[in-house]
Parts: sequence; structure tokens; C-alpha cells
Amino acid sequence: MGNEVLSYNADVLLGPGMNIQRDPLCGRNFEYYSEDPLVTGKMAAAMVAGVQSNGVGNSIKHFAANNQETQRQSVNTIVSERALREIYLRGFEIAVTESKPWTVMTSYNLINGTYAAESKDLITNILRKDWGFDGYVMTDWGGGSDVVAMMEAGNDLIMPGTEQYYHDVVKAVQDGKLQESVLDENVRRILTIMMRSPKQKGIHPSDNPDLKAHAEVTRQAATDGFVLLKNDHNALPLPAGTADIAVFGTTSYEFISGGTGSGDVNEAYTISLIDGLKNGGLVNDAELTKIYQDYIADFRSKQPAPRNFFEAFMSGNRPPAEMEVTKALAGKMAKQADVALITIGRNAGEGGDRKAEPGDFYLSATEKSMIDNVSRAFQAEGKKAIVILNIGGVIETTSWRDAPDALLCVWQPGQEAGNSVVDILKGNSNPSGKLAVTFPLNYDDVPSSKNFPGTAVESGLKDAPDLSGVSFMRRIPWQVTYEEDIYVGYRYYATFQKPVAYPFGYGLSYTTFEYSNLELSSGEFNDAISVTVDVKNTGQVAGREVVQVYLSAPSVKLEKPAMVLVDFGKTHTLAPGESQKLTFTIEPRDLCSFDEAASAWVAEAGDYGVKVGDSSERILLNGKFTLASDRTVQSVTKSLAPQVPIHKLFTTR
Repeated sequence: MGNEVLSYNADVLLGPGMNIQRDPLCGRNFEYYSEDPLVTGKMAAAMVAGVQSNGVGNSIKHFAANNQETQRQSVNTIVSERALREIYLRGFEIAVTESKPWTVMTSYNLINGTYAAESKDLITNILRKDWGFDGYVMTDWGGGSDVVAMMEAGNDLIMPGTEQYYHDVVKAVQDGKLQESVLDENVRRILTIMMRSPKQKGIHPSDNPDLKAHAEVTRQAATDGFVLLKNDHNALPLPAGTADIAVFGTTSYEFISGGTGSGDVNEAYTISLIDGLKNGGLVNDAELTKIYQDYIADFRSKQPAPRNFFEAFMSGNRPPAEMEVTKALAGKMAKQADVALITIGRNAGEGGDRKAEPGDFYLSATEKSMIDNVSRAFQAEGKKAIVILNIGGVIETTSWRDAPDALLCVWQPGQEAGNSVVDILKGNSNPSGKLAVTFPLNYDDVPSSKNFPGTAVESGLKDAPDLSGVSFMRRIPWQVTYEEDIYVGYRYYATFQKPVAYPFGYGLSYTTFEYSNLELSSGEFNDAISVTVDVKNTGQVAGREVVQVYLSAPSVKLEKPAMVLVDFGKTHTLAPGESQKLTFTIEPRDLCSFDEAASAWVAEAGDYGVKVGDSSERILLNGKFTLASDRTVQSVTKSLAPQVPIHKLFTTR
């Protein structure tokens, strides 16, 4: 990515997006990394380090607590200081301190009553004073409301800006409401970053990156991230000799490479599942292919054209409505083909959130019928049915997952999509991805479902005041309270022992792994503790494994989740019988919770449990150490305290 930014004569990549997947219905979850702040921060830091190694910059976004698209330009996010620090700011903190992005983009929403773009607490106290950020801060497009307040808060670059803003700034200086020293600092920070740019260093862009090589990177990256959710009786990889494949699901023929809106990528092409099968030397049933192609063409011909640019921009590539697959058609294909592939597609993105309805979070009746009819027909012939999830966010799986033999989540895998999928289907690659977000049994089980996406502040939307200002959309007074507090994702499910469909960190492989020899460098915590574990491939094929280290902390003054991820690592490709020792480090901050009263990261004395496993539910090895006395690891500025009491849905007390 960084090489292409440089080659195409740009300076700053507006990403990565790294907001927490607080709720599975957030429309932009396809852009975001995880429900967990450590995964979010580490992935973002690695991305920024890679991009910026090319001499160009990143703008990490959307800072902060921007976890929904519904009324995103006016929603007031009411959240506790502790939840902010531990969940919604922690990933940004990791990215800022470890990879030093050139810029940070503030979000549209308000945080505890103040627009993020106008929050001195957020931009100056936390970002700059607490974390030491030395780049410049920009607004999201049309973000904020008061240009003087934004500049005084430390928001240096107003995007895209208006002519009125120029007049407002000049008048504010003339009236003594804005000090020129504030302007000087805004400009200094922007120019400092500009001086790092390729243009200022006399670098001439090639306009000719090696796109073929880059495509191979996307192919591998996608494959590495696929998550095998189910694989009964070794349905995958496809056995040698598999030839004729019956491919069901409209999305198989129009594979979704990525989500919609400004996070979409203008890729040169997208390899569909059908194309990937052909490229991999597999043959899809011609009769079934013709049926689907005719159906999709007819469906597309009846769809109205986008009314304007924004409608086209926000809607993007939505999968066609699913075609009904009768028992007769499924039965006919089961006699002709060797195996069935069934793709379920979902797309979403900027400007709107998903719905907890059939056809979105839940499968439609047509989709369920297709999976059931095809699975039964092929299994009756002694053949397998495999479901492929081409999705950008979590969906419900419990009500239908028993029907197929295998379930492979490939997310939205980029331009080489179909080739990447076939690499896994044929066993050329072994799936090694793990879920960075929990799949719940039902949407009602999600802790944020009680208040997502919030409510209008006024009693009715019709007469609500227009707060639009310079924004692109009408702003309606809106409010959401994070009543689940720190209990986001697996922190909630593990603490309150709520069953899930697939836990955080889960993912199967074509081989098996054995964990052994857990060792801690000390039983008493001083400055840090190293944790080592041996991982052995005990199966028949080569593969990689992701090892996860969780920590349970004593609840004394502060209540704690049952467990928190503190480190993770992936083995190299292990041959059958091969072992690798992985080493992890537990540092003082890993022991800490945020104490609002002290405005500090505090570790409480007591016994700490070290849990090593291959998911948040499957802990394979346990250890422990002791912290002799309470320790304040870091004191920070008192910032972003909510102005109203927050009712908490969950508590361990």
C-alpha cells in the first residue's frame, strides 16, 4: 500500500480505520480490525509501520468512539472514562506510541457532549500530552462545527474547509477570540509533516508500481486471514479427483472484494469464485452456472440506477437477492457434481448501519432453504456441501450451521478473492486465521444490542433542529450511551458465561496442534514476565497456529473482566511433527485497569492468572504469578469525563 501511495504521487493514506467493533451491525466494521483493542492497536501499528517505511504517511482514524454510522455526524457518545481508556482509546494509543503515524483524523461524533474535532481533552490532553503524538490532526470531511474551537482544541487541518471558515478565523483573530499563536502552532505542525513528504525530498514518483507482485501479496494476505469455522469429516480440503463442482449462491458469481463508501478500494479487478475455480483447474457445472447468470442479469436489469453520486458511493456492490434453489434442482446437481459450494454474501459500508433482520444479520428464508436443500441432496449422494461466507461483518450462524459439512469464512478478500478461496479449497494453503470478533448465538445476546444505535434526543425526528453546519448531511440530535461499559465482545461473554456460536480467537486448521511446556520467567512480578510455550504440529499436513495469551486480574477496588488478551503470536509454517517455542512478554500496563478516581493506570496486588489457548474459550495451559503490592503504572490527564451519570447494564459486583 505504501509503495503505491508513493508511486502514484500521494503523501498520506487516509487509514487505517481502527474503531472498535462494538456492535456487529456497524456498517463500517469491514474497515475495522476487531472487538479487542490490543488486536486493533497491534494490527494498525504494523500497517502504519509498513506504509510509512516507504516515506509516506498514514492518518489513523476515526478518533474516537466512532462505532456506528447511524447519525454519525451528530451522535453524542456517552461513555465512561474507564471504557474510553481501556476499550476505545487503547488501540489508538498503541498505534501512536509504537508506529508514530504522521497524522490522526478526528471523528464526526461528539464524546460526552463535545465534538471530537473540538475536544481539547481528546486532541491535546490525551493524544499529545499523554501519548506524545507529534504529527498533525485533521478533521473528517465536514466534521466539527466551530472552526475556532477546532483549532484551539488542536485540530490543525480542517477538511475540506470552506470560504466562510477563512472569514471566521480572521474575524476571531481581529476580535481577540483566537490568538495568532494558536494559528502558528497549527501551521507549524502541518508544515513539519509536509517537509517529510516525498515531494519536499525531491523524490519523483514512478507511476508504475509492480501491481502483479502486489496482487500476489493480497492473495496471500487474504488466505492467511480466512477462518475455518466447521470441517466435519475432513470435508476440506477437496479430495484429489474432485472435478465437477456445483456452485450455488448469487455471490459466487459476483464475489464481494470489499465494503462500500470511502473505505472501498478501486481495485483493477475482482476474481470471482467461478473464475478462481477455473484458474485452479476445477470445473463448475455449466448448466447451473447458466441458470445463475441468467437470474443475475434479469435481477440487475430491474434495479433502478443510483439517483446521485452519494447514493452510488454509499451503496456500492450489493449482492443480488438470493435465487430460490428447489429440492429438484439441488437433487439434480447432486447427481451430476462431485461437491457443492454455497456462497452467502453480505455488504455494507459508510453512511448506514446493518439491521438485525433476515437478509442481513440473519439469513433470509430463501438462503436457509438453499443451504438445507443443497446439503441434504448432496449428503444423500454421499457428497459434501460447503458454505463460504463472503461477508464484511458478523452474521447469525446457529440456526443453519448444522446442515453443511464445512463452513469457511473468507470475509471480503480483495481483488484476488476467488484465487485465494481456491487455494484453501484445494489445500494449497492451510487456513490459519482466527476470529478477531465473536459470533453470538443471536443478536439479542450482544451486550450493546440494548442501546445500539441510540435514540433521537428530541421526541420526534420530524421537528428536530438542523445542526448541519458545514457537514454533507443533515445533523439530527442523537445520543447513545455505552451502558455495557468495559464489557465489550469476549470480555462480556467470558465474564458472564454467555454461550456464543464461535468465540473470539477461534479458527480451525487442516492439521492439529499440541501446546506444552508453559513456563513463566518468575512467579513474582517486578518489571516484566516472559511466557514461553511449545507448539507442535501433531497432524498430517503443514500449518500455522495463532497462540493467544490472556490474563485474569484480581478484582479488589476495581471490577475486572474474567480475562483480557495481552499478547498473541503466530508460528511459522510447521511441518508434521515439528515444534516451535514462542515467547511472549507481560508488561506492567498489561496488569492495569484504568482508575477513574486517580486518573491513572493501576495494577492491584494479588494473584494473576496466565491463560494460553487457541481461542478465548479453549484455554490449554494455565500459569500464575503474584504482584506483591498495588502499583500505579502511569498517571494521565483527567479528560473526557461524562457530564451525566451512566447506568451500567452489567457489573460483577
